[in-house]
Amino acid sequence: GTELIRRKEGGEAFALTCPLLTKTDGTKFGKSAAGEKIWLDPSMTSPYAFYQFWLNVADNEALRYLKIFTVRGKEEIDALHRQHCAAPHDRPLQKALAKDITICVHSESDFRMAIEASAILFGEGTSEALKGLSEKDLLNIFEGVPHVSIARNELETGVPIIDFLAVKTPIFSSKGEARRMFASGGVFINKEKVTDSTFVVTAAALLNNRYLVVQKGKKNYYLVTVV
Repeated sequence: GTELIRRKEGGEAFALTCPLLTKTDGTKFGKSAAGEKIWLDPSMTSPYAFYQFWLNVADNEALRYLKIFTVRGKEEIDALHRQHCAAPHDRPLQKALAKDITICVHSESDFRMAIEASAILFGEGTSEALKGLSEKDLLNIFEGVPHVSIARNELETGVPIIDFLAVKTPIFSSKGEARRMFASGGVFINKEKVTDSTFVVTAAALLNNRYLVVQKGKKNYYLVTVV
């Protein structure tokens, strides 16, 4: 580049260089790099997936990235590092990094959405927050959970909750298992506890007119897709 400038313009030319930026696995950031890719375009990497990428980097990488990607001062970063060393399970370095870079690349509202989306799967997210997710974010959040399907015409006529859980879908192995979990208050549809034994699952409950999130106990999620 400097040689081209000298030839075209004459005189001196200067360049600023820096070490190659790499991810935790040692590969470079780039669209041609192998492994997971991170894009600035929200249609390629959703704000939720973008936030989760930075939230899950290794401790030493989080410290390095804070110095590269954020405008936090040295004293503030050092304070975060001390806080992290005292309670690494709280991940203050990663949380600060993920917040700053998500707001910088996307927006404050996208950051808040990512927090709410994370709470849906890992915390106490609400039904309202779940209903507010786009289809892309919904699929990103529940990418790793079991996916099952049901025919749309089944929901148009309505399916009793026990049949829905154990007959129309394989979420429970039997009606007896479904009834026991139901009786103990461990069945949720779209983050809402189902307590009425006469509850009927219909198309009115669909998220984005296509999905249902079923929770079996506190931690077992299933994404039901209408086909």
